[in-house]
Amino acid sequence: MSHFTQLFSEIGGQFISPEATIIEKLKHVKAFVFDWDGVFTNASKDANLQSEFNEADSMGSNLLRFSYFLNNKDIPVTAIISGENNKAAFTFVHRERFHLSYSKCANKLTATEHLCKEFNIEPNEICFVFDDVLDLSLAEVCGVRIFIPRNANPLLNQYVIKHKLADYITGSQCGQFAVREACELLIGLNGNYEEVITQRKQFSESYNNYLSLRKSTKPQYFFTEDEIIKPLSL
Repeated sequence: MSHFTQLFSEIGGQFISPEATIIEKLKHVKAFVFDWDGVFTNASKDANLQSEFNEADSMGSNLLRFSYFLNNKDIPVTAIISGENNKAAFTFVHRERFHLSYSKCANKLTATEHLCKEFNIEPNEICFVFDDVLDLSLAEVCGVRIFIPRNANPLLNQYVIKHKLADYITGSQCGQFAVREACELLIGLNGNYEEVITQRKQFSESYNNYLSLRKSTKPQYFFTEDEIIKPLSL
């Protein structure tokens, strides 16, 4: 067991695919796609069906994009695909300058097909972070899959493992900064964690170049109606 695998195993993470396999698959990733509820949130809703996100996960997604930039001299495609409308998700996408937000997507493959066509990528070039049944069809076709488990659904956790729908299962459950764990893992597997943190700390020229690219990203918002992707006006 490598030091890296041991470190994440000690916090409860499970490597369903060997570390070396995930590293190899990650080399081909061009997009990072996240579910929203139960991933960036603890899956709770208020009376208006709205949720919240946290700054630890937000910083994790930023550092992950910078890690990709250092290795590829470009920023990756980033997207939220959610089964519901979430104002917090729209706020997050706007602030973090993600490329895409898809809402009301009961069939997440529909959104994925649209994303792949928009950016000329294949599903196996996507890294997907997810947590529940609605996400499994997408997890089945993506290149790198990170599953956020819950003690409350042990049978689903077993199903994901049995059917090889995840490469890594986080030690953190939803609402426990699981996105940050996923991002730290991916940055570590990119092989440049020290460089990412050092350059972010110094606000280096490379980090400023990355920020310029990120700020120039114009998020697009879509929703699904009758399996058709339509623009969403906010």
